[in-house]
Formats: sequence, structure tokens, C-alpha cells
Amino acid sequence: MNKIQKHIDFHLIGTSNHPTPKFNNDVLKLIQESSVFSGGKRHYQLVKSYLPENHTWIEISGKMDFLINKYKKIDTTIVVFASGDPFFYGFGNTLQRLLPNVKLKATPYFNSIQLLCHKTQTNYNALKSISVHGRDWSALDEALINRNKLIGVLTDAKKTPSEIAKRLLKYGFDNYSITVGEALDGNNEHIETLDLATCTKKSHDHLNCVLLKKTTSKEKPFGMADDAFIPLPNRANMITKMPIRLSTINALQLQNKTVFWDIGACTGSVAIEAKQQYPHLKIVAFEKRTVCGNIIQQNTERFSTPGIAIIIDDFFNLNLEEFQIPDVVFIGGHGGRLNELIYLIHKLNPKARIVTNAVKQNSTNIFIKELTTLNYTINTSVIQVNEHNKISIHSAEKI
Repeated sequence: MNKIQKHIDFHLIGTSNHPTPKFNNDVLKLIQESSVFSGGKRHYQLVKSYLPENHTWIEISGKMDFLINKYKKIDTTIVVFASGDPFFYGFGNTLQRLLPNVKLKATPYFNSIQLLCHKTQTNYNALKSISVHGRDWSALDEALINRNKLIGVLTDAKKTPSEIAKRLLKYGFDNYSITVGEALDGNNEHIETLDLATCTKKSHDHLNCVLLKKTTSKEKPFGMADDAFIPLPNRANMITKMPIRLSTINALQLQNKTVFWDIGACTGSVAIEAKQQYPHLKIVAFEKRTVCGNIIQQNTERFSTPGIAIIIDDFFNLNLEEFQIPDVVFIGGHGGRLNELIYLIHKLNPKARIVTNAVKQNSTNIFIKELTTLNYTINTSVIQVNEHNKISIHSAEKI
């Protein structure tokens, strides 16, 4: 290896979980020529025998602001030890985010999901890798709704293999097996493949990752039958009918959106249809009728649609600053306060796309009048399903 270049601020070395990690000659030479090192407590225990006698160790313990300030005081290359591949949900990505002008060089090792594939002789050409480590469930939910056939999951102390198995079963994804790799490359390495029900009852070493392998196909419907939804009690017709629902999804133009609010969600049919077709969306379903809380939740489970946040309260009583700002909104209900609702949404995000389905002419008049006044462009289509009333689907957006 050439002499260390001053312009390299960090050299990231990926380590295995071997009790005595093996490094190539170039890395060994780099270590001996360096004086400042960094990593977690576990990394220090693994590599300290390789470090020169007079070295400085900067521990990575989660307090990022404190850590970065320490780094900024160093005027030589910092050698960082990280697990596996530093750019696979790793510390390399963290450095790029917190120090965008940093110069990095890396010598990676296999990431844990790769290792698990190698050790189980799993073809991972079609692997979808995701992380729930310190994150919410959204990436896993998206992979499941997309029906990915092989999903690799980085876990944490709360989102364990057991909890992952429970979530899959809750939302009807019983067509996967689960392979758990514990302490890979370590003295206590253990790998097992389980059915989901068995996995829910087991605990595993905290150093683990998971492979979810699809065992059978599961249908992903486009347009869900109205009578398959759990309805409001004694109000089976209180649902956005499937042809209207699909036309509404089209009017919402969700493909490039991020956060979708369904206000007046009722049984959740529009939110569920939207999440099925665009699983990347962060969806919040608002509904003030308390009976709808269980109905929406049961429908999300019935249609294998995890990841929809359900808020049961009067929308006008909520502190909307507590929610992610929407870039698209469907107004399914407004309690006779449509004009107020329009101005609330406009104030939150004047660039949001707004869609409503109107049966009454008064609702059409208010929607068009208020949003035209606010300089939105309005588009309307009218649909009638069987003997039901005609529905006007209005969309508004600033071009």
C-alpha cells in the first residue's frame, strides 16, 4: 500500500465477528502506520491486539454530535473499524450524512446478510435487503407488499426475529419461511430455518440477521371487491365503490408522492388500495368515528396491508404539526366543513395535491370555488356505478 495520503480523512475497515479477525497485509500495514482509531466497544475488543502501543481510540457510542466534534479535532487519517461493509446500512453512510465533504476510503468485509446467504448457499440475485435496526417497519412492509421473494433483514433488540414473524402472521404473510443467523463468524454462530409460528416463540442472540424466503405465491389484487371489506355496522354501502376507488387512486397521482393523508377514511378502503399499489407511501388514515378504528385495522390485516397509521379523532381537534406534512390528500369526509379543511391543508402545504369525491352539488361548488380562489388548477371526472348516485372526482394542484 502506498504511504497514507493526507486528503483521506477516514479509512473504514470492515471487520468480521471472528474472535481474531483476519486482515490482509495492506490493512495490517495501514494499522501500524496509523495512530488514531475509532469504533464501537465490541470492535475494540476484537482489534486491540493489532493496534500500535501508543494509539488513540475514539469510541463510537451513539452520541453523534459529540463524536463528530472529536473527529474534527484530529488532523490525521482516522482508521475506523466497522462491522461488515461500512456502506451497507453502516458507519460510512453516517459519515457521509454528517460530514458531507468528508473523504473516505474503505476496505469492506461481507455484510451479515451476505454471510447468511453464503452459509446457507442461498442464491441472492433477487435479494431485497432492508433494515429495521433503529427504524420503523416501513421498509419491511414495502418489501412484503411488493411480494419480494427473498428479503434480508437487519434486526435490533426490539424488532427481533420473533417480532418479525409475528408481524408477518398478523398481516397474512404466512407464505414465508424465516432463517435466522446468530453471531455469524463468531464462536457461538448458529443458523436455523423455522416456520413463522415456531419463530414467534423463540428468542435469539442479539447479534442476528434474518432471511425471509417466499414459499408460495400470494395474490396481489388490483381493485378489491367491495364486499370483501369489513363494513360499518348496518351500513354495508358506506364504502367508496371499487371503480370509484381506482379512479380516485388515478386522480391522486401517487407514484411520485411521499406522504398521503386519507381524511375521513371510514373503512380504510382508499388508504388500503393506495398502499397496495404504492407501498412506498407513508399513509395516515384519519377518521373520527371510534368504531372505525378496529374496522380499518381489521381490513388492513385482511388485505395484507401493513404500515397504515390509523388516527381516530376529530381532524379539526388534532395538532397537525405532530404529523409528517402530506404532499397528497384525499378528502373522503369533512363533516360539513369542507372549506375549513381546504384552508387547513393549503396552510400546511400549498403544493399538496388535493382530491375529493363529491355526491352533492354543494360540495362540488365549495371545492371548485375555494381552490380556484387559491390559484389551484381543477380537474373533474364524473362516474356512476350501477344504480348508485353519480360521483364527481375532483383533483386540485398548483401547476
